[in-house]
Amino acid sequence: MVARIAELENRILALIDSNVEHASDDELFAGGYLRGHITLAAAQAEEQGCTTLEAYAALIEQSLDQAIKAGELTPPDQVLVFNLWKSLLAYL
Repeated sequence: MVARIAELENRILALIDSNVEHASDDELFAGGYLRGHITLAAAQAEEQGCTTLEAYAALIEQSLDQAIKAGELTPPDQVLVFNLWKSLLAYL
């Protein structure tokens, strides 16, 4: 079960890393920002016994929502991060 989440985490991070060479500054920012939330959500998923992509994705989105409520991202940065997140989900 935990291996499934770890596998998903690794796949998402690998997708981010595979774009680094050709990414724009905005894409690099969004990818770097997402990495922390992806890793945090993986730890939360393990603690909560989550085993599905849907549950894991929900934890990532909750983490992002909390960061936005805390004022961590400007509205334009929110768009960048969520657009990247949606594009990553399409590859899973």
